[in-house]
Amino acid sequence: MRASMAALHKALCLLPIFFILGLGQPFFFGGRGYPRNPPNFNYGRGFRRDPPGFNFGRGGFGRDPPNFDFGGDEKNNDDVMKAMNPDFVTMYKGGWELASINSGVSAMHLILLPNNKAIMFDATNLGPSLIQLPHGNCRPVPGKNGEVDCWAHSVEYNIATGNVRTLKVLTDPWCSSGSLSVDGNLVQTGGWFDGGRAVRYLSACDTCDWKEYPTALSGQRWYATQQILPDGSFIVVGGRRMFNYEFVPEEGKSNPTNYDLPLLRETTDEGENNLYPFVHLSTDGSLFILANNRSILLNPVTGKVVREFPVLPGGSRNYPASGMSALLPIKLYGENAAVIPAEVLVCGGARSEAYKMAEKFIFLPALQSCGRIHITKPDSVWKMEHMPSPRVMGDMLNLPTGDILMINGAKRGTSGWEFADEPNFTPVLYKPKNKRGDRFTELAPTAIPRMYHSSSAVLPDGKILVAGSNTHNAYNFTVKFPTEVRVEKFWPPYLDPLLKIHKPTIVQESTPQAIKYGEEFTTMINLLAVKLDKTDLKVTMYAPPFTTHGYSMNQRLLVLAIREVVMAEIKTFRIKALAPPTSAVAPPGYYLLFVVHRGVPSHGVWCSLLNKYQKRQYSCMTTVDTSS
Repeated sequence: MRASMAALHKALCLLPIFFILGLGQPFFFGGRGYPRNPPNFNYGRGFRRDPPGFNFGRGGFGRDPPNFDFGGDEKNNDDVMKAMNPDFVTMYKGGWELASINSGVSAMHLILLPNNKAIMFDATNLGPSLIQLPHGNCRPVPGKNGEVDCWAHSVEYNIATGNVRTLKVLTDPWCSSGSLSVDGNLVQTGGWFDGGRAVRYLSACDTCDWKEYPTALSGQRWYATQQILPDGSFIVVGGRRMFNYEFVPEEGKSNPTNYDLPLLRETTDEGENNLYPFVHLSTDGSLFILANNRSILLNPVTGKVVREFPVLPGGSRNYPASGMSALLPIKLYGENAAVIPAEVLVCGGARSEAYKMAEKFIFLPALQSCGRIHITKPDSVWKMEHMPSPRVMGDMLNLPTGDILMINGAKRGTSGWEFADEPNFTPVLYKPKNKRGDRFTELAPTAIPRMYHSSSAVLPDGKILVAGSNTHNAYNFTVKFPTEVRVEKFWPPYLDPLLKIHKPTIVQESTPQAIKYGEEFTTMINLLAVKLDKTDLKVTMYAPPFTTHGYSMNQRLLVLAIREVVMAEIKTFRIKALAPPTSAVAPPGYYLLFVVHRGVPSHGVWCSLLNKYQKRQYSCMTTVDTSS
């Protein structure tokens, strides 16, 4: 009896060790050029022992006041926010997984559709890709009688399997723009040469292909930005030597004219540096537009400039200087104020002369500074801070937790063919709610340079799809920074395997077919927990962006008000949340819905946010969890 008890005691003592070892060994895949031992599970000193949780009080913002109007008794609401439980502690700095060794085309442009297929494409004028169109389905080459191109320049990428399906794009989408439509399809505008005035449509189905209207736009939209508006329509801003904007016409129609935007003419310089302007839809329906280093608030209905903001110091922020920008998470509450705060973050870029210097193969250091501004405050000014390292051509993504990820790019130079050097391999996590000076954390680096024409996307399982990179005007695999067709997935810190026990699972059947503005809706989660309440959870909705040239257009994360959390049965909890109040706060269309448990997000489910402009109803769509 004594011997058996001793054996049992020994086994119980060893159990935690087996638990840690078992969860600490996920399957990561190597490949040619990929490190044999990638930096997957680095439990170094990058994270503090006790990272802050949900501190919305004044102590969490340093000198900056919270600038949140909660409605009703602000003090009581502040007390509720301060009482929220902190995120679970992790020292995990992320990991890298080689998802595919050949995507067929290099992903100059990237967007995730609601059918869980990623659309990747580049230009049609760069010569052969690495995948051909089906036999007999070649495209005619514009301007060259009888010449055909049998190489694919666009693919549909299955995020679960890595399989690709070729797509045939006729007009050249080089340096174009796009976004998801209300019904979950891709609407895509502009490009080069024969594609400059084109509007393209791609539906989310297993057999769909590009549908194109080559003369739909009034101007050549090369390096322009496309943004969805509250009524579900689209505005297209700028483009090379296009100092104006226009609205995407109804399918099959063409625009007779466009609208002048003086900001674009005033901010062009020797290197241009105001292309792909940063455009964000504010919570009142106006548009924040930043070009080079100046920004305005534009009323898209009247065409009037509502406000001009102070100059953002430090250098140029738009293509070819190619900084990063994102609208910070929009926090919603049960009693929203008349003005719902909206805040923009801009990081990185290059000095205005960097492009001209790069033409001489002199690569200036990229910018290291960030500016952050409340665009809903009349007297707002830029609050400056610094990233751990300089970055140009990087991507900035909203994570489902409300944090920001900065990934890809270089430390020197600017956008352009072979105009940059020193890849920035190291992603950075930015926590907006932390005190200034304690917001940035460097994560595990990759081994693959992601330079000019790289891209990334947030996936339903919380991983980050990373693809592309081609610094040459053709596919070239023998140079310093070869054309990149490998696809990676980055695991952010919340995917630490030791946190998996805290991960909620949304009960698919419990989520409504569609969510209507301002209405309460119910969803349910499965979670191994004895007790759970509002202080443990966040419900977030994410609008997936169209990413190209370091800018993710139409990206948006909403943190919803939670009305109630109750236990429905053992390990199952019912959550009552409140939908966004208006289509200015959240344009209609498809979103990924997440439930976040103290910093650990669920697998996202696709849901449609409806308003009067939407003709059909679409159900929430099942997604496959590939995080295990």
